[in-house]
Order: sequence, then C-alpha cells, then structure tokens
Amino acid sequence: MKIAVLTKAIPSYESSIRVDSSGKWIDETVVNYVVNESDAYALEEALQIKESASGDSEVVVVTLGSEANTSKVIKDGLAKGADRGIFIKNESTTTDPLAISKLFADNLKSENFDLIFSGLQSDDMGSGQTGVLVGEMLDMSTATLAIETKVDGDKIKVKRELESGWFQWVTLPFPSSISIQSGINEPRYPSLKGIMGAKRKELNVLESSPESQTQSFVNLFVPTNEKVTEKIVGDTESIVAKIMDILKNKLKVI
Repeated sequence: MKIAVLTKAIPSYESSIRVDSSGKWIDETVVNYVVNESDAYALEEALQIKESASGDSEVVVVTLGSEANTSKVIKDGLAKGADRGIFIKNESTTTDPLAISKLFADNLKSENFDLIFSGLQSDDMGSGQTGVLVGEMLDMSTATLAIETKVDGDKIKVKRELESGWFQWVTLPFPSSISIQSGINEPRYPSLKGIMGAKRKELNVLESSPESQTQSFVNLFVPTNEKVTEKIVGDTESIVAKIMDILKNKLKVI
C-alpha cells in the first residue's frame, strides 16, 4: 500500500506578520514556517495505517512551495516516520487552490498512490479544496471531514463529521483521496533516532513551473489594533438605546 500525505508550511502563530511592498502577500523574510496543523493529523493517520497493515506499506510525505519555507516541514515528516519525501519546488506565490491541485496531480500521477491524505484545510488560506481537487484530477474516490478511518483490503471506511453532532460512514475503493479533520488522533513527536535517520531517507526534488491562477489577492492588509473607550451617560433607557445602536451600527455584532 502506498500512501501520500500532502503537507503545507504555514506561518506560525508567533510570527510577526506584515505585508510586503507589493501589498498582495506577506513579507516572508520575517516569518517562521511550521507544519499546518491538520496535515500533522493526516500524517499520523497514514503512519498508523502503515504500522497496522500486513505486508509492505509506504508513507510518502509531499510538500509544495519554496525551498526556504518548506524544508523544515518535509524534514519533520521524514523524522516522524515517513519513508521518503517528494518536494515539488515552486518559488512563485501560488494561492489558487485549482493551480496548486494541478501541480500536485501532475507530479504525483506516475506514483499511483492507493491513498492520498491531506489536512482538511490550511490554517493560513482555509479553502479546504485541495484534497478533493487532487482526487478528481487523479480519478480517485474522495471524502472530506474524516474523523476515523479503517482499511479493509482494497477499500477504506471513513467516518465523516457532519453538522449538529451527526456523522456518517462511507466506504471508498482504492485509490482514494481523503481530507483529515484535526483531532482524529494524537500526532507523534519526532524522536532523536528519527531526526538522525531522516537525513538518510530519499527526497525527490521536482521542479515545477508556475501555474496560471484564476484566483489571486487584490489587496492584503494586517488589521490595526486600536483601543477606544466611550463613556455612556444618561438614564437607563437612553443608555440601553445607545448601547444597542453601537452594537448594531458600529460593531455590527447584532
């Protein structure tokens, strides 16, 4: 069984975010990149399937992006237990989910993976489309919002999270592309042995040309932090009316 795990490098929550000179993207020189949260759960799920499977199985961690931002992410996946890595080198700022999915699909088509796992969505963009689009392009069955998986021969049962506490079980034939929900398991930490062993694992670097994008940012800005205090005086009726006016027309929370 061959399992690919799509991972993404995202800015850490502790990073100081500022917009670059173009006004359309962040200044990456001051950002520390980490593994996207739900991708870490996807990798752990793949590793657990491999460890419980009979026969030979392989987990391949796949990352797309610039070398400066993604090298730490793919090394982390190898240190946790992935057998090899595929780095799709793309120095352009590609944000369109369709263009990103095409890059993944074009470079992974020849691998003939049985399963492709991806995080439900990235914490920076949050589109949640990549896993489904890649599955469609590679003619795979797809499922999203997976909170449990069970491999049975050449099929996989997926428990999907629905609204209002409901869920459903679906059975998909291989090959399948599945988007994993955060919290499905408890991701492991890289061991010292794993970190040292990652240096000897195979890493394929694939060059990719930038895809034309149909979606792009028109403008990007960081919200300003400001503190404003307004004292409201008067009788009870006028105070309540004034508060309701602020909540409705200024803060727009009701």
